Amino acid sequence: MSKKFSVKMVCLAVSLLSAASVFAATPPKKVSIGISKIVSHPALDAVVKGVQDEIQASKINATFDIQNANGDISTAASIANKFQSQKVDLAIGVATPTAQSLVNTLKNTPIVFTAVTDPVKAGLVSSLQKSGKNVTGVSDMTPVRQQIELLLRIKKVKRLGHIYTSSEENAVVLAGIVRQVCKDLHIEFVETTVTKSSEVKQAAQSIMHRIDALYISTDNTVVSAMSAVADAAMKKKVPIMSADPSSSEAYDVLAAWGFDYYKMGRATGKLVIEILNGKKPGDIPTRFMTKPSDVDLFVNLDAAKKLGLTIPADIVKSAKTVRQNGKLTKK
Repeated sequence: MSKKFSVKMVCLAVSLLSAASVFAATPPKKVSIGISKIVSHPALDAVVKGVQDEIQASKINATFDIQNANGDISTAASIANKFQSQKVDLAIGVATPTAQSLVNTLKNTPIVFTAVTDPVKAGLVSSLQKSGKNVTGVSDMTPVRQQIELLLRIKKVKRLGHIYTSSEENAVVLAGIVRQVCKDLHIEFVETTVTKSSEVKQAAQSIMHRIDALYISTDNTVVSAMSAVADAAMKKKVPIMSADPSSSEAYDVLAAWGFDYYKMGRATGKLVIEILNGKKPGDIPTRFMTKPSDVDLFVNLDAAKKLGLTIPADIVKSAKTVRQNGKLTKK
């Protein structure tokens, strides 16, 4: 080997090592993720936390812009416009109204919805299999019939009350399901609607004298005012069956059967990671929480005592969370 060739090889090796060193020192691209939730309450807050934890655990270098529409549709639209002007890399809509605002505004940005009951009826996707657009997500369609049948094992109900938000698509869909279940079970369906959280207390007070029990779905506006609903119900000795365990634990809700929304957030985070790694949202089917471990049952023995009711032992045994003597026990 000639001396000149040897020097060239050494120089080339040094150059390659230097380039590799620079490349290794270059941090990965930071990804901007906009998160828009319709209101703040324990379930939706848990979703956001789950999303963040899953993405951070994947070591993706992400920044989060978390926005709260406070139940206002025009604010949700403003948040979507904000994300568009910021040119976020991906947007997440937590609950139906905020997801709808994102889909209406962000035409080229990947969008992931979560905690949405019926994404097809909400106009987010054309099909649960493939949207063909820049949208996919996770649904929280809740088992309404099983929830009401569980309530009937604790108390005989002739008239079931239901408060829901007339302007929230997921709430309207669920109200239709509750209405049909009541018809099938020969229960009178007593409904009242609201348009914002400030109306929930009055709506609850107006319906209590006409019902034997109250069913609360995953209606974000109503759930955000659960304290007022629970107070009004207990004053009239009306038991509440809720579809949202995490938002029921602190109040006099008799029982709640529904999804673990933190786990839903983690599932949503996994979906986001797939998209950031190259999958097209439009090719990803809507996902559902189908594992037994995805669902929580909460029973409130303190509320049952105040109402003069006895919750069957097998229901208490199967519950993952029990409130008794002011203490919350998680199994």
